[in-house]
Amino acid sequence: MARHGGERSWYGKAVGAALGVTMLAVGASVWTAQAGAVGDPSPRATASAKPDAAVERVSAEIAHASDKGPRGVNITIDDGPDPQWTPQVLDLLREYGVKATFCVTGIQAQAHPDLVKDVVAAGHLLCDHSVSHDTTMDKKSEEYQSREILEAERMITEASGGVRPLYYRAPGGAFTPYSRELAASRGMRPLGWNVDTKDFERPGADAIVETVERELPNGPTLLFHDAGGDRSQTVEALRRVLPRLAEQGYEFGFPVR
Repeated sequence: MARHGGERSWYGKAVGAALGVTMLAVGASVWTAQAGAVGDPSPRATASAKPDAAVERVSAEIAHASDKGPRGVNITIDDGPDPQWTPQVLDLLREYGVKATFCVTGIQAQAHPDLVKDVVAAGHLLCDHSVSHDTTMDKKSEEYQSREILEAERMITEASGGVRPLYYRAPGGAFTPYSRELAASRGMRPLGWNVDTKDFERPGADAIVETVERELPNGPTLLFHDAGGDRSQTVEALRRVLPRLAEQGYEFGFPVR
């Protein structure tokens, strides 16, 4: 899985004030994770996203495969929800009968809870994409990683009306053994990708489609974005990619858990 970085200044500009408020809440939150004894790689969360909800641990291995098997394709949509682009993506997915996995940040979920509910109501799955989309999380302390992951889990669950995220995708692929184990202990399978469409760089819809066609043999999980600026190229690329993949005999599914 390639390291996915790219320009992220939009996040600071768009939600700087919200981030300040959110991180104050994070600092005061009881959502902490404690590392075990020395040599124990399994962190333990001290609270659950939904009170009294049973959470089963899942594999900490980064998932790439599709639950639809060798001809399965997983559409994953990152960084939203966004009031302009997420509804357009949802409309396209509905038009072509495709279910996707939305990797949602805590800040965006908190800002647009109705859109999170729309995602869930349409039958798509949620993925924890951290609170603030810090692509350097793997360079930060375990305490910081736990706040970003667990507070986002709480924020997304609240925004959705009680539906928990089933996956965790580290911003930019910045996983650590600790963050993978923590997510897995909360029932969130670490989620990678096989095809980085580079749509975030706005290379043009033609280039996005060509990237999908060229790199799909690498694996079934495709990475798109529905926030972070003008996503019109992403929408147009999806308009072409979804029916084309169906015509080629691919079946749309979810990442394995």
